[in-house]
Amino acid sequence: MFVIYVIVGLAGIVGALLRYYLGLFVGALWNGLFPLATWLANIIGCFALGWLTAYLPRLRNLPPYVVTGLGTGLVGSFTTFSTFSVETVQLLHTSHLGLALFYVYLSMCGGLLMAWIGFRLGHGRLRAQKETAE
Repeated sequence: MFVIYVIVGLAGIVGALLRYYLGLFVGALWNGLFPLATWLANIIGCFALGWLTAYLPRLRNLPPYVVTGLGTGLVGSFTTFSTFSVETVQLLHTSHLGLALFYVYLSMCGGLLMAWIGFRLGHGRLRAQKETAE
């Protein structure tokens, strides 16, 4: 079962590098107070984990450790709750209460929405229920 550690570790390296490059890319384009790179990483990660959680187990030949590696390793290292928390505290510390509250609200609502959309897509049920009943 050593292979799960390798898969999670390698996927974690890829996720961390993707997060780093996203930060570089967004940092080159965005100069505002809103922590856009972290928000994007978390929103994308919520969607990806929702989709992976629903879709990958449907693939009968895919070993469970690959699902764990992608979810825990790749998405887990790509998203960053700790950075979100520190950036929120920094916004509060610099008296940007409104922006901090907006960041928390947008992260929570956006994250839940994207996880739901990813989950629905992973199950192939994004269309209206009426269409699938026919």
